[in-house]
Amino acid sequence: MATGSVVAVYGAYGHTGRFVVAELLERGFVPVLVGRDPEKVAALAASYPDLDARPAPVDDPAALDRALAGADAVINCAGPFADTAAPVIEAALRAGIPYVDVAAEIEANADTFALFAGRARAAGAVVVPAMAFYGGLGDLLATAAMGDWTEADRVEVAYGLDSWHPTPGTRAAGKVSHRRRDGRRVRYAGGRLEYRDDEQPVRTWFFPEPVGARDVIGEFSMADIVTVPSHVRVPEVCTYMTVEAARDIASPDTSAPVPADDSGRSAQSFLVDVVVRRGTAERWATARGRDIYAVTAPLAVEAVDRVLTGRTRAVGVVSAGEAFDAADFLKALSPHITVDFDPRPRTA
Repeated sequence: MATGSVVAVYGAYGHTGRFVVAELLERGFVPVLVGRDPEKVAALAASYPDLDARPAPVDDPAALDRALAGADAVINCAGPFADTAAPVIEAALRAGIPYVDVAAEIEANADTFALFAGRARAAGAVVVPAMAFYGGLGDLLATAAMGDWTEADRVEVAYGLDSWHPTPGTRAAGKVSHRRRDGRRVRYAGGRLEYRDDEQPVRTWFFPEPVGARDVIGEFSMADIVTVPSHVRVPEVCTYMTVEAARDIASPDTSAPVPADDSGRSAQSFLVDVVVRRGTAERWATARGRDIYAVTAPLAVEAVDRVLTGRTRAVGVVSAGEAFDAADFLKALSPHITVDFDPRPRTA
């Protein structure tokens, strides 16, 4: 454990950022509260009088350098990541510290790999994008399910959300992605990202009980289509979303998450079902838990802990499945999620 290490949290006052700050404190780290809005940083600092608070506009390199001064790592929770990822990564590289973010924006994650892979590797730095519910968790599950396989024909990630109440940050990031795609959707097929404007397929996915058979929207692409093929030799990665959750996120009237306990977690439940296919063989992994935003915090903090204690398998820009021992990482998340590996074929 890297107990006592100082971790700057960029976007600490946001919905996910607050969960990350709480998780860091719970695990004995020392968070530094950082963000673009001085008033919001000050308001959060009032709840944590013993913590440093450092406002830093994303377009002010000197302010970012001051914000990261003395930190051992930085976790970027501030979307849209199309705006924040590159400047905060640059600041982390200048500071010589690891960078982790919770970006679910496909294009922003692809940009991180494209723009920083060589520089981070040359510097011996660790940059982990999408270390979150979308991107990180699916990548860990797929990597662990593969076991001794070194390649696959297809990876599928099905999200069994009972609902999806988006945060304002999710709404803002979605608008940026929509503009960057010119309103098209994106998928990973034939070994590359493709942009399409045809109708998304709908099919039935047979989740484990108690979720059971549910209609899902196919090619409802999430960050997994960047993280998984970044290190797995696989020509197709497809993600699916339950129809109900997809309707929630599409509707402008869906409310933000509502706390259901003292920790701030909502009552939302999730089941992530992953299948890796090679020839006629298939391997499955399933994760169950509650609140997709809250569960991002232990994912990001566990990643920082492993980087700071030297438990990584690669340097440069690396996704969760490449950077860490996937099965061991998932085991460490047991207080927050339940993971099962099912080698038996299922109809899906």
